[in-house]
Amino acid sequence: MFLSGRRIVVDGVVGVLDSSSEQPAGVDLTLDYVEEFGEPGFLGRAERRVPRGVRLECPSGLCRLEPGAYRVRFREEVRIPSWAVGLCFPRSSLLRMGAQLSCAVWDPGYRGRGAALLVVYNVHGVEVELGARIAQLVIARLEELPASLYRGAYLGEGARESFSP
Repeated sequence: MFLSGRRIVVDGVVGVLDSSSEQPAGVDLTLDYVEEFGEPGFLGRAERRVPRGVRLECPSGLCRLEPGAYRVRFREEVRIPSWAVGLCFPRSSLLRMGAQLSCAVWDPGYRGRGAALLVVYNVHGVEVELGARIAQLVIARLEELPASLYRGAYLGEGARESFSP
């Protein structure tokens, strides 16, 4: 079962929302900032190195993105309940302008301000405004409670000081 946007807001799964963020089958997530990758990454069996990001300057809040890959951070803080999983999808407007947003699964117990991969395929580039709705988060109820909650490296990522579990 997927939760409605209203239920997600009432349950406190996502913070820093306005009423326009609620959707029938989830909530919209907005763009906080965009980064270019500043070095290579590494994913091994026992180690990973996430490349540092170089935050893009976005004059007057408008980011001009040439074709390529970018890391984006969402403005909203997310708390995935123990009985749920979070799935994030691109807004269709983003797809229709030639850009793809890829997100990972947010496991039960995850909390923080997630990041995603934005790939611009449009040879002419795209412009995105900071604060624009770029993703939709849907929450699915699990069939049974997990044996443990997420405690990985990204727990609390990008969270503001006021954000508590």
